[in-house]
Amino acid sequence: MDDNIEQKYEDFISTVSHELRTPLTSIRGFAQTMLVSWDKLDDESKKHFLKIIEEQSNRLINLVENMLSVTRLQSSSQRFVRKELNIKNPVENVISLVKSQYPNQIFEFNCRKDLPDIFVDAGCFQQIMTNLIENSAKYSYGKFKTRIDAGIMNNDVYIKVTNTGLKIDEKDYEHIFTKFARIDNPLTRRVQGSGLGLYITKNLVEKMNGSISVQSVPENENPELSEITFTVSFPITMIEEQARMKCSQ
Repeated sequence: MDDNIEQKYEDFISTVSHELRTPLTSIRGFAQTMLVSWDKLDDESKKHFLKIIEEQSNRLINLVENMLSVTRLQSSSQRFVRKELNIKNPVENVISLVKSQYPNQIFEFNCRKDLPDIFVDAGCFQQIMTNLIENSAKYSYGKFKTRIDAGIMNNDVYIKVTNTGLKIDEKDYEHIFTKFARIDNPLTRRVQGSGLGLYITKNLVEKMNGSISVQSVPENENPELSEITFTVSFPITMIEEQARMKCSQ
């Protein structure tokens, strides 16, 4: 095995092991506490411990799903089933799902009424939007609000996901889409994450002929904070092109 490939493999295993160990240790610890001290705990403490176990279980599920997604992305056997999709209902469903995990976050969805369908794999599109909207809620700072705007520009359907967070330097715009990337700032040190979500998102978008970018615009009142916008665009595909792409699937 090439030394460079072997090093990347070892780094991957090390990162995965660390990310798996943290939620597993938390789940085991609180479960053991409840088993040993059940009669001594009041109902509020029991609910609190169970909530932590649920949150860490969800984190573990998301991590495993991300790992499987990375494996599929690197496999030539992954196939996309592309169909016409109107984005309004899928995005609303994702917002509802993320809202249940981040009840304090405000979500605003502005969707152009005459928005045409895009030609994508519905499951992959949902994963893209889940990653971006959940990422926005997770890393919001100060103003706990996520705004999603959908419209048309240059014969593309675009979806913009915007929040207020700690600024991202322009030199890091490409870096945050790489595997295991984590920008070092007080917020990312406090928020748990594997650094795989945006890497997976970019790969899925590009495999379906789309594009993704990020922009961080500093706020006037507080230069340490920025309006951060992730923009995903998919081409408006003509019927003839859709037919050709269906035949190639």
